[in-house]
Amino acid sequence: MNFIYAALASLFFTLGILGDVPYTSIDSAFEANNPNAIVALGKSKILINVLGKEGVYSQAQAGLVLKDFFTRKPGSEFNFYFKGKETADGTFAIGNYISRSEKFRVTIHFKTEGDQYKIESLRIEED
Repeated sequence: MNFIYAALASLFFTLGILGDVPYTSIDSAFEANNPNAIVALGKSKILINVLGKEGVYSQAQAGLVLKDFFTRKPGSEFNFYFKGKETADGTFAIGNYISRSEKFRVTIHFKTEGDQYKIESLRIEED
């Protein structure tokens, strides 16, 4: 039975049925300091770690945590510098967020939910 699931997953990737990872949307949301746009791309519960403070939050709560970060550390530049291999289980990416003279590393883990990649966890740490 596992062989059948593996074969179907391979077929989905070959045919491109699984949606794209929303890199562009996340990039734009970070540059606009828009926490709601980021969490809208997440699962119903998201693991958030901002500068060492970690918790599992609903989308609404995660939005408040990110809003607080953006208020304290407003930025205007974000870019991904590493994008992991996309699999049927998910993927991850690492980017830089620049706020004034501070630089932060952002690590995002995606899980597949249906035919879409959704943010499962997001970590922001000083670089």
